[in-house]
Amino acid sequence: MKKIIFPFVFLVFCGWCVTSLAAGFALSEQSVSGLGTAYAGGAAVAEDATVVFYNPAGMTRIAGRQWVVAAHVIQSSVNFSNHGSHTASGTPLTGGNGGDAGTVGVLPTFFYTQPIAPRLKFGIGVTAPFGLLTQYDNGWRGRYHGLKSQLQTLDINPALGYRLDDRVSLGAGISFQYMKADLTKAIDFGTVCGGACGAPQSNDGRAALSGGDWGIGFNLGALFIVTPATRLGVAYRSRIEHHVRGTASYQIPANVPAAIAHLPAFRNTDASADVTVPDSLSVSAFHRLDRRWAVMGDVTWTHWRLFKELRVHFDNGAADDVTPEAWRNTYRVSLGVNYRQDSAWLWRAGLAYDQTPVPDRYYRTPRTPDADRIWLALGVNYRLSGSAMLDIGYAHLFMKTASLTDDAPFDGQLTGDYRNQANILGVQYSRTF
Repeated sequence: MKKIIFPFVFLVFCGWCVTSLAAGFALSEQSVSGLGTAYAGGAAVAEDATVVFYNPAGMTRIAGRQWVVAAHVIQSSVNFSNHGSHTASGTPLTGGNGGDAGTVGVLPTFFYTQPIAPRLKFGIGVTAPFGLLTQYDNGWRGRYHGLKSQLQTLDINPALGYRLDDRVSLGAGISFQYMKADLTKAIDFGTVCGGACGAPQSNDGRAALSGGDWGIGFNLGALFIVTPATRLGVAYRSRIEHHVRGTASYQIPANVPAAIAHLPAFRNTDASADVTVPDSLSVSAFHRLDRRWAVMGDVTWTHWRLFKELRVHFDNGAADDVTPEAWRNTYRVSLGVNYRQDSAWLWRAGLAYDQTPVPDRYYRTPRTPDADRIWLALGVNYRLSGSAMLDIGYAHLFMKTASLTDDAPFDGQLTGDYRNQANILGVQYSRTF
């Protein structure tokens, strides 16, 4: 197990750089078998070891020991269009529109389940349930609001599933989660110096924040066999509080006067921020219509209202850097269908609507240019042998045009629209033994 799990711990945390694709900065992409139905029925399907993440009670339906390895190749496109951005004095912000701030990256996951008693199953998942990466061209007009924003998580989730009887199973797990964050932006020293070290927007420095923290949470689940053809699942993942500690560092142009360069606001220091990732509740259903067709659905509520602001505290006495967020709670609704062609081939399709937690254009920022989205997904499962299966899934995300008015006292007002989209291609290998 160590030889299998430890490489995936490294890969999940270090091997991906992707723009968040679910609402806010969540990542839904933990299962390729689920990707093919846009994650409809996630807490009720229980067809492979990825159920450790979606509903640990479903492990009771997995025969023998099973391990699953998967990789999602994610291509995102994030494009800004300017509509009158200006400095605090009314001068237009200079520079381009930032290029494509999206990325192409790989998100791997790993799961393992095994029986430890006739009614009791153990499982473990190694995933990245939250993440974010937006990266703009250095000279873009919104550089004083954000250049690079990267958030990574590593979640190690051991869990147990217990079958009470033929109709009810319960599950619970613990999440050991590491979060790492890196944020950069430009500083307009031409404006800070009042013209003493160059014209406004002509003499930029840079600020960088970096830090990390471990947090602990839990997940709970229940699976109900209503009839031989119908099952219902309920799953809850807790919030996890992170006290991210790290450093704030600054690149200051050489011609900035010493009296300004040595101010606490521009002095390298330790820094910290409290970030809470939200809890979520999923209710799912799965129903087999006949030997070929099955339908499934899911409603997931996420407690994004917890994210009221991003406040960075500096140990050197500089004023806190505060970004108001005021996010709202969201729902994700998905529907899916399976078609069993024969004993070897299973085809999938799914549709989902995913709300953004950003309440309006005045709380949208270039770091999280989030918008409502619709998922259109397709997938296929092929049984390679009696003990091995291959899943391939694809989804395209259609995102609503997102307007932005980001007004910062010293950085000006960034105004415009975002047009974003994404494609996800996943491959998963499962083996039972």
